[in-house]
Amino acid sequence: MILGTAGHVDHGKTALVKALTGVDTDRLPEEKRRGITIELGFAPLRFSDGSTIGVVDVPGHEAFVRQMLAGATGVDLALLVVAADEGVMPQTREHLAILELLGIRGGVVALTKRDLVDDDWLALVEEDLRALLAGTSLAGAPIVVTSALDGEGLEELRQGIRGAAAGLPARDATDLFRLPVDRAFTIRGTGTVVTGTVWSGQLSRDASVLVLPGGRSWRVRGIEEHGAQVDAAMPGTRAAIALAAAALDDTPRGSVVVTGEGWRESSVLLADAALLESAPKALGPRTRVRFHLGTTEVGARIIVGARVGEPGGDDGEGDGRRVLAPGESAPVRVVLDAPIAARGGDRFVLRGASPAATVGGGVIVDPHPPRARARAWPAGARTPAARLETMIAKARRSGVEEGTLPVRLGVSPRRSGDLVRALGTTVARIAGTLVDAEELRAVSSDLVRAVSAYHSEHPLEPGAPLQSVRSAAGAALPLVEEAVRVEVASGRLEVVGGGALIRRAGWETTLTPAQARLKGELRDLLEGAGREPPETKELERRFGASTASLLRVLEREGHVVQVEGERFYARAALDGLLADIRKAMAGERALTPAELREALGTSRKFLIPLLEYCDRTGVTERRGDGRVLSGRSRGEARIA
Repeated sequence: MILGTAGHVDHGKTALVKALTGVDTDRLPEEKRRGITIELGFAPLRFSDGSTIGVVDVPGHEAFVRQMLAGATGVDLALLVVAADEGVMPQTREHLAILELLGIRGGVVALTKRDLVDDDWLALVEEDLRALLAGTSLAGAPIVVTSALDGEGLEELRQGIRGAAAGLPARDATDLFRLPVDRAFTIRGTGTVVTGTVWSGQLSRDASVLVLPGGRSWRVRGIEEHGAQVDAAMPGTRAAIALAAAALDDTPRGSVVVTGEGWRESSVLLADAALLESAPKALGPRTRVRFHLGTTEVGARIIVGARVGEPGGDDGEGDGRRVLAPGESAPVRVVLDAPIAARGGDRFVLRGASPAATVGGGVIVDPHPPRARARAWPAGARTPAARLETMIAKARRSGVEEGTLPVRLGVSPRRSGDLVRALGTTVARIAGTLVDAEELRAVSSDLVRAVSAYHSEHPLEPGAPLQSVRSAAGAALPLVEEAVRVEVASGRLEVVGGGALIRRAGWETTLTPAQARLKGELRDLLEGAGREPPETKELERRFGASTASLLRVLEREGHVVQVEGERFYARAALDGLLADIRKAMAGERALTPAELREALGTSRKFLIPLLEYCDRTGVTERRGDGRVLSGRSRGEARIA
């Protein structure tokens, strides 16, 4: 469990953490000199029963809100700190808004510096504080009056924290491991060490991890929690991970350490976003904002989806002119200046550049949309189950890789499997890809139509080339192959030609009387041409456009053989040539093309393509500058 502080600068957050834990989280010389927290601080809060809560102490100064965001994202509980002598201040309000945007639902409020005020002032501050908390997730949180100086209220605060923690569900240790890096440094003898809060899953020593962005893998050399070596980092804890052979530049703050499949970087996200009522202006498609997720900060633009009835409103595409007004929420497309590693369900915060202030935030709906200009989702797709159905529907014939669902939906692998099974027969699982069953039926129908159209256009062909039919289907290859399997199993289609052709079951080429006559004339001409037949284009000038198809019919019937792309030989003529080649090569010596030309009595124009045909079909093989009979061909000659 992780507890994160929040509150205005100099309201006593660090002093309170030290009083509770005994640890001074201000470690930098600059922090000591200025008396304020600049960077994140960490300490263990231990209880008498042996349990421990990790505490993240964040800066309160307005100049360091980005550091506050890096520490607050991923915490389970909030400790909102308000100084009794000053009361609610600007950063109190901004930090509370950030806690709301991050979805932190539990916490305790500490009213510090009790020793500096009288009872009447304290009552006024507490009343003002309750009014601020009304309508927020901390509305029912206990407000504990404390003084780090004399220890007043510390035990009550400790018990309040413990009670709030007891009411929160434990994080899932079986989920994918993820740790956003908030610090990276080098220790002599150990190497590069990264620290952060374990958002989900667990990690063991010697495991292999992926660091994003960058996508490089490293081995876990060691793990520490609060300075002690442990065998595994568990969810909801602070961890320091030593990565073997990694350089400091490979693991900067803002990177993410993960395990499992489905993780990848993305610079376009789909999300549900909301703008605070206090935001100074609306967000348009060209408005620049700072996007904060975990320890990552990057520039971004927000493109708002259209409402139903607007241009593109039926599918959420919009026309790029809508804005997100203060107090409004809408489905959006987030376009980032640099790719990040995100997960479905992640909460993010948006800050304006001028003035520098928190303006809104939201929840990621899909971290890996299939297209760069992906349409914002309908506002109703909130639950993982609803998002999965929408995801599969939008993927259409591309399908959704099942292995990516834990990341895209933001659920554990086990929960992901349950969601897929709940879809039943409405979805088809094909080679690890999920496709809407209606899409599979549509691809099957398109496949049958494409084959029938090919038969109509090429009535003399034995079938359509399977590869061209696959391309025409406009679907992912596994989906087309499944459609082929379904149609062949149903008996509507059949695959022939060694798997290269597909046709309607029972299809046979039928020649018209005119085509039958032309076929006979072609056969007679080629048989008369002997060892020097004309090219196909010459035949087409005499016999017309159906010549190529009629030649293939003759080839299937065994009357002719295609020796090169534009030349067919009569079977008898080719057999005679092959017999002469075998006779000429009866010896062991390799014969050159010139020697073979003399032996066969044919020109080089016909000889070279013939020899290449012999090489392809295993009659001959090259040896130096000449050719000899292949081993198989010599055996055939001996048998003959």
